[in-house]
Amino acid sequence: MVIYQLHSNSDKGDGTVRYILSGEGAGSVFIINETTGDIHAAKSLDRERKSQYVLHARAIDRRTNRSLEAESEFIIKVQDVNDNAPTFPDGPFSATVPEMSDVGTSIFQVTASDADDPTYGNSAKIVYSILEGQPYFSVDPKTVICHKAPGNQSAFVNQPTAAVNTWS
Repeated sequence: MVIYQLHSNSDKGDGTVRYILSGEGAGSVFIINETTGDIHAAKSLDRERKSQYVLHARAIDRRTNRSLEAESEFIIKVQDVNDNAPTFPDGPFSATVPEMSDVGTSIFQVTASDADDPTYGNSAKIVYSILEGQPYFSVDPKTVICHKAPGNQSAFVNQPTAAVNTWS
């Protein structure tokens, strides 16, 4: 897949122009077709490892090896995809709630993180849900404050537990 194409105004399509690429990842991550100026990614790109590459391009005359134009700099920015699951970096968590606590009592709050880019799409948007503990507990899907759920005014039996999950 061509990710970028260089072109010189001096290129008449007769093969006399040679395109040269230098900079971050040139020759390893990015390969250039010296005749057409097409730049291909030779390896899989991962925004979490490197979000952008600064490259330099030149067009030279194959017969004289002289530059046809001034060197140009360009930046390839790697767009993020949702390839990282949210994590609870400080977990696992444990909390207690006093017997006969009022409905809506805040029990604990946790925070998850996601390595995906929060400025691009919804890849890093974190939503919380409760996997275990219903009907004893509820969770706010945005702030993950675990509460004592409504409709259960009696004391907890067999010490119910809550398991919280995330997704993005």
